[in-house]
Amino acid sequence: MTQQEFAVLASTIPLQPGIYKYYDGNNELLYVGKAKSLRKRVSSYFSKTYTNYKTHELVQRIRKIEFTIVNSEQDAFLLENSLIKKFQPLFNINLKDDKSYPYIVIKNEPFPRVFFTRRKINDGSQYLGPYTSVGKVRELLDFIKQNVQLRTCKLNLTAANIEKKKFKVCLEFHLGNCKGPCEALQSLQDYDEGLQQLKNILKGNLSPVIQQFKTDMQGKVMQLQFEKAGFIKKKLEHLQQYKASSTVVNERTGTVDVFSIFEEGDTAYVNYLAVSNGSIVQTKTITLKKKLDENAEEVLSFAIAQLRETFNSEAKEIIVPFTINYPQLDIICTVPRGGDKKKLLDLSEKNVNYFKEELRKKKMLLLEDKTAFEVTNVLIQLQKDLHLKELPINIECFDNSNFQGSYPVSAMVSFKNGQPDKNEYRRFNVKTVVGINDFATMAEVVYRRYKRLKEEQKTLPQLIIIDGGKGQLSAAMESIKKLDLTGKVTLVGLAKNEEELFFSGDTESLKLPWDSESLQLIRRIRDEVHRFGITFHRNQRSKGSFKNELEKVEGIGKATIDSLLKKYKSVKNIKEKTVEELAEVIGRSKAKIITDFFNPSATPSG
Repeated sequence: MTQQEFAVLASTIPLQPGIYKYYDGNNELLYVGKAKSLRKRVSSYFSKTYTNYKTHELVQRIRKIEFTIVNSEQDAFLLENSLIKKFQPLFNINLKDDKSYPYIVIKNEPFPRVFFTRRKINDGSQYLGPYTSVGKVRELLDFIKQNVQLRTCKLNLTAANIEKKKFKVCLEFHLGNCKGPCEALQSLQDYDEGLQQLKNILKGNLSPVIQQFKTDMQGKVMQLQFEKAGFIKKKLEHLQQYKASSTVVNERTGTVDVFSIFEEGDTAYVNYLAVSNGSIVQTKTITLKKKLDENAEEVLSFAIAQLRETFNSEAKEIIVPFTINYPQLDIICTVPRGGDKKKLLDLSEKNVNYFKEELRKKKMLLLEDKTAFEVTNVLIQLQKDLHLKELPINIECFDNSNFQGSYPVSAMVSFKNGQPDKNEYRRFNVKTVVGINDFATMAEVVYRRYKRLKEEQKTLPQLIIIDGGKGQLSAAMESIKKLDLTGKVTLVGLAKNEEELFFSGDTESLKLPWDSESLQLIRRIRDEVHRFGITFHRNQRSKGSFKNELEKVEGIGKATIDSLLKKYKSVKNIKEKTVEELAEVIGRSKAKIITDFFNPSATPSG
């Protein structure tokens, strides 16, 4: 659209507040903007001088302009953000964040279950969150399970089913994790009180939960139920420790949102801290791509609106590093100069700078064109540090995982050009090893992996990392020798605690500088194999793929197993007990059956 064409249109543009939309010749939406006065704002785009070439390019493409008049600047602000999020126009700020966030759901059902989900369904259930980290959600749920007794089963606990006595309490009841609503041992009112405690914990509002525990403990003491009072006391101490570790400022700070920004060329990074009762309950850093040389105030205002909507913020005060024209009338904008609020802003700025730096380091590990010849300095340095014959373009890493000394599995991740190659990730259910034997497990999975690659005539990795140190490395090397691959691949062991590297046959370890880029890459690969292995193990357990070893013992029933697990918590602990110790729980005859099963060599012959 030329200046002459716009001059004809200008007088028809309203002077009221609203939003404007620019379209190109194909009716594609180019840009959405807000204005206190639509005519003045739109006219500024068609002045004789442009602020930058991007604005010039935008104006050259405009073929149609549409307006929406609203009642206030605040309404224009909210509508603009909504349209940008929905249509993502070419010339608007680009929010580079397409993740689906996890929620904690309180299911719409009798005695509601509480669990993790990424799917938000319109079924009347209550969704808490979203949260920025799956790990954080699981950590919260684990903490809640230790302190609030809620059911985890999928039983249909209608009043009619409970009255007909269709259900029996399970192991979770015997372990003290559930109060047994399935057998009417817990009222709906008492269950709802537990749900309210859960909501308070998730909001960082621990004071009422702690007070309730104190009241319950005192009640048990008055009733001379000292064992139950001691149980509540332990939970109370757990909550108080959690509160002490999570509180970062004075509780009187209340509920606030904290934002900071760091700009670097056309890119901006914005950090968000959600604070409730002095505790940080949510944190997120996002990357935004500027399109029309937007200033820091415009970028920050846009990011604040998006983040507050995404995370369902109810805070009425936002803390920012500089004054912004944030048009929501019910929101107080604070630029702190000192005190607790300044400490929060400083913390947010530390986070945004850390995020930017970590992003920079991550990009250093990525080949722009992903060719075998354009490798990063990090891989070159790693080759030098480990004295490798070839550049480690392909690195594979193995790790074993077990649960409470039982159910071994193993995992392998593959990195190519310094980045995860998830198509090559592998999971291994251990087939030939009986019991827990990390060395034999490592030997099996390494043999299976490279026997297959050899048979399929696929390229071998230049570097294989064995997470676990000398023992696992020696076991892996035996498999490499059996496959006649000695000298064709390089294996290195990584000690779990000290981050020392071992080569087969060497007596001394290799310690790379703590902040070296080589070690940072190795750490990243190790952390990824840990994550992948633990996820695999958790999924296997949740599917019931693992069988409890006690179930294999003839003459031992479910009630006996439940009693032992309630007392000793794991099969590993049960294996370590003597006949006398087990007899105190299940009687001597059954105790002897179990010890004979796990220690057959200790049974006298003849």
